[in-house]
Amino acid sequence: MRFSLNKTLFSCIIMISLTLNSFAQINAGQSSPDFWNHVRFGGGIGLSFGDGFFSGTLAPSAIYEFNEQFALGVGLNGTYNKRKDFYKSTVFGGSLIGLFNPIPEIQLSAEFEELNVNRKWEDRLNIANENYWYPGLFLGAGFRSRNVAVGIRYDVLYDKEKSIYADPWAPFVRVYF
Repeated sequence: MRFSLNKTLFSCIIMISLTLNSFAQINAGQSSPDFWNHVRFGGGIGLSFGDGFFSGTLAPSAIYEFNEQFALGVGLNGTYNKRKDFYKSTVFGGSLIGLFNPIPEIQLSAEFEELNVNRKWEDRLNIANENYWYPGLFLGAGFRSRNVAVGIRYDVLYDKEKSIYADPWAPFVRVYF
């Protein structure tokens, strides 16, 4: 547990340092006419149904575009899962995301996510309920066209036993308005 916490903290410090260093390169003499003209909103909605299974996710996010290359933002995540006669779970948390567009068509991203996972198993299964915090650090690359980016990301902190995701690799679609 201590190693995981230190690994998470170290990863956060590195990501924030790189992001702040990148933003420090932006010319301080350039002023923004209006803060809200640089804010973009987006997020995700997910619904999944199956034989005795339901999952719903709401994940709003917002970014601030410093210029055409750099953006930094925050997101929230709320998920509810239920598998009949097996378990129920709720997942709540937040994330920090940094976006870099070296050219308009390519988007590189780093996203740190911290989620509280609460799983309640059916009593007859004799499995202990779980409540823990799970970190994720996603590094991604995608193709961008205007306000839409499509690509893939990888969770460098992935733990098969604790992650809410089935795999460290995950495709993404980002849309910001």
